[in-house]
Amino acid sequence: MGRSGPEVAHIFRRYGAAWREQHWRSLSTERRAAMTAIERCRTAALGGHVEQCDHCGERRISYNSCRSRNCPKCQSLARAEWIEARQAELLDTQYFHVVFTIPDQIAAIAFQNAGTVYDIMFRTAAETLRTIAADPKHLGAEIGFFSVLHTWGQNLLHHPHLHCVVPGGGLSPDGSRWIACRPGFFLPVAVLSRLFRRLFLSALQKSFDTGELQFFSSLEPLRDPAAFQRYLNEVRRINWVIYAKPPFGSAEQVVHYVGRYTHRVAISNSRVIDIEDGKVRFRWKDYRHGSQQKVMTLDAGEFIRRFLIHVLPEGFKRIRYYGFLGNRYRKQKLARCRELLGMISADAHSEPEEPSDCPEKAEHCNAASLRQCPSCHQGHMVCVEVLQPGSFSAAHSPDTS
Repeated sequence: MGRSGPEVAHIFRRYGAAWREQHWRSLSTERRAAMTAIERCRTAALGGHVEQCDHCGERRISYNSCRSRNCPKCQSLARAEWIEARQAELLDTQYFHVVFTIPDQIAAIAFQNAGTVYDIMFRTAAETLRTIAADPKHLGAEIGFFSVLHTWGQNLLHHPHLHCVVPGGGLSPDGSRWIACRPGFFLPVAVLSRLFRRLFLSALQKSFDTGELQFFSSLEPLRDPAAFQRYLNEVRRINWVIYAKPPFGSAEQVVHYVGRYTHRVAISNSRVIDIEDGKVRFRWKDYRHGSQQKVMTLDAGEFIRRFLIHVLPEGFKRIRYYGFLGNRYRKQKLARCRELLGMISADAHSEPEEPSDCPEKAEHCNAASLRQCPSCHQGHMVCVEVLQPGSFSAAHSPDTS
């Protein structure tokens, strides 16, 4: 059964048209598409099918999903499929979670140059981890990991950071040994922080020199090379925060944890409390005050604005793989890692199927039958009619779940 409470889609359907009309000129193509997808998701606009119980005759309408990566309702299946594909890659070793953040001054530049700056984050964070890990003074090994970009904080404001999940060890330079890090300790964060800052600012300077960066409003003075250099010099003098969390307790915890971080959008529907009188109330965790659970109230228009901040450029990959988890040599190098760790070789897994709305796929991924009749609990829901896509009006659309 779907969730019956208020959802992000309800906010967009009620207030999106007026907000879109007011801000149309400043909206990117990706954000317009995200709004439309969320508004139309699981409505008659996308078509669907009628199901009927083969035991009691109960009927229900199921509308198709938008499958947008920006839609809170369309991430559960993608997350389950991703986890299924990653399970065979787990190694019998400890795992670490390393978070790379950038200062507010750099986040401001990223706000106006999302694709360029986020690419720099991925590239330089990966180079930092691989360089320090390969240094014999620290680990002296080739590591493998994946990184996930988040651009939001709990209050939905702009807060770009990378979550990196890393096995606690790697292959020796000649591939003959598995080199494990010390129990409970991966790499020194102070060393990582200094190298990340240097690599990042160097790459940002190159992007400026080649004209890739654009500056508007309060940042417009940075178009001047001297002003940009002074800006970077100030950022160079402050500490950049890299946080290494305690290691995971088991491989099973890794699977559970990464499922929370890979296919997440800015806010889940479960955090939305109510939508009344043009206001949206939602739960958030205040990390600056002991992770207290609080409730925030925003004008609907401000909620929409904050949500759309986190729509990434079209085609931008927010999950990336490096080292022995890199796509090119992943199969061979993982097999070598398993061999050196004394693990039983896993059978080759087939490529994951394309995402699907069919109950069988969801049942396979979520281990819960969606075909059982919700009324009699004895029969199964069988498709009896296909509904073609129809017209859509956000103002008159039912709040389907």
